Amino acid sequence: MVTSKTNRSARVRQTVLMGLLFAMAMVLSYVESMITVPGLPPGVKLGLSNIVTMYCVFFLGGRQAYTLAVLKGFFALLTRGFTAACMSTAGGLVSVTVMLVLIRLKRLDLSYTLISVCGSLGHNFGQLAMASVIMQSGFVIYYLPIMAVSGIGMGVATGVILRVMLPYMNKLRLTQS
Repeated sequence: MVTSKTNRSARVRQTVLMGLLFAMAMVLSYVESMITVPGLPPGVKLGLSNIVTMYCVFFLGGRQAYTLAVLKGFFALLTRGFTAACMSTAGGLVSVTVMLVLIRLKRLDLSYTLISVCGSLGHNFGQLAMASVIMQSGFVIYYLPIMAVSGIGMGVATGVILRVMLPYMNKLRLTQS
């Protein structure tokens, strides 16, 4: 009986935590949409909501990170349409996969920032692959250098922001006990 109650309590806690993280990701996405950075090429964004996805990858696990990536894609569908949903989901799933593979290579002992950069590059690659499918053209590959440079820059930024936010997130007891 106690085990059943404990399991139920853990599932409820996990559901509440995922809801909170999803809400944080949506707020960051909204805030990001209000920020205009002059000179950024089309399609280049800061990726603030990816900070929450990285948190999931590092502290909650793959299942939760994939769930959050899909939920973010659904949010894009509701707010920006089908194409944005496809791009968000493809980028998010590739990004999570890249970060999980790097984390599992424990002997490399990579930093959050480096894993963030690789995840960002994976996100951009996933989006370009989806754009190629949607447009039925391979010409999107010519945009790869721009997306790679932006992916490195934005990956460093989001990795550093995650590092700065971790003490505050830990104070909220977002990590599992």
